[in-house]
Amino acid sequence: MNIGFDAKRYFFNRSGLGAYSRNTIDLLLRHLPQHRYTLFTPHPGGTAAPRGVEVAGPSGVCAAFPSLWRSFALGRSLRGRIDLYHGLSNELPADIARSGAASAVTVHDLIFVRYPRLYGPLDTVLYTRKYRQSCLHADCIVAVSRQTRDDLVELWGIPPERIRVIYQGCHPRFRQPVAPELSAAVRGKYRLPQDYLLSVGTLEERKNLLTVLQAMHIGRIDIPLVACGRRTPYADRLEKYAAAHGLSDRLLLLDRVGDDELPALYRGCRAFVYPSLFEGFGIPILEALCSHAPVITTRGGVFGETGGDACRYVDCRSAEEMAVALDRVLTDSALRRRMTRRGIRHAELFRDERIARRLAALYDQLAP
Repeated sequence: MNIGFDAKRYFFNRSGLGAYSRNTIDLLLRHLPQHRYTLFTPHPGGTAAPRGVEVAGPSGVCAAFPSLWRSFALGRSLRGRIDLYHGLSNELPADIARSGAASAVTVHDLIFVRYPRLYGPLDTVLYTRKYRQSCLHADCIVAVSRQTRDDLVELWGIPPERIRVIYQGCHPRFRQPVAPELSAAVRGKYRLPQDYLLSVGTLEERKNLLTVLQAMHIGRIDIPLVACGRRTPYADRLEKYAAAHGLSDRLLLLDRVGDDELPALYRGCRAFVYPSLFEGFGIPILEALCSHAPVITTRGGVFGETGGDACRYVDCRSAEEMAVALDRVLTDSALRRRMTRRGIRHAELFRDERIARRLAALYDQLAP
């Protein structure tokens, strides 16, 4: 089978959508090598494509308008080249019907519908229009969680029989031990303290790290917080609060951490904290579980799907409840060991082999 993918995020996004794209292509190459794969991207990317995978972009007059090509003319470019097109990041080209190929689109979340205040008005309108149209045009919608499936049904009226839940996984590097020399190098490079709390994800309001700082203040938590992710203006709010409450020496914000360095950060932490307001899946939770880190995260929503019985769940808006959870997990070594064991067991549900089997069944059904 010739399978094409929307690969813009594969090459240009270093966070969740990009990680999903890269992990999906990687596991397909390892577990379904019999197919041919082509990555369609409006621009050549800084990330190298895997060996044996074709990369295709706009040509002729479309090369002058690559973004428009991806959104409105890519379908015609696909005709006669592929059997199936999979949009990995919420969207399909508007002219996908002209491709003559079967189509699937992965929808990660509808956060911009539930929490429009976290997005610019134009972004909310644009995402709603593009992503909803993609769902209507796709032969099948892949939801990365039951939460996202339920949101598609509730908020957009998508018939549930058109949706297939296929969980996302994480890179195999998080399941592997970290070499002592790499751990030492990462500790030295970022000047990490001996013990620390870790959070991974874009430093934005939705990730809600201010609640963690408030909990550290009222609970007199002495262990520093290392927050790893792309900065937004919300990071300034974190630093301002830390400075006003004597926490500056207990807050370390890291930007542009290498993918190969992240496992060492996870393995070295005392606990991982992820108090996000809402997620479609929450891949850092799975990365932490695979890395043997005890996890404190949000009660409700998708978080119980991703974290299972391994996590300590809290009201993410309650600094008091977060402070109690932090104190308990950080000071109780037996509890941390139990959480780690449960996390390792729960993470088995998201093995690449399981995900590859689900994707193989979907692809066979759509383009036999």
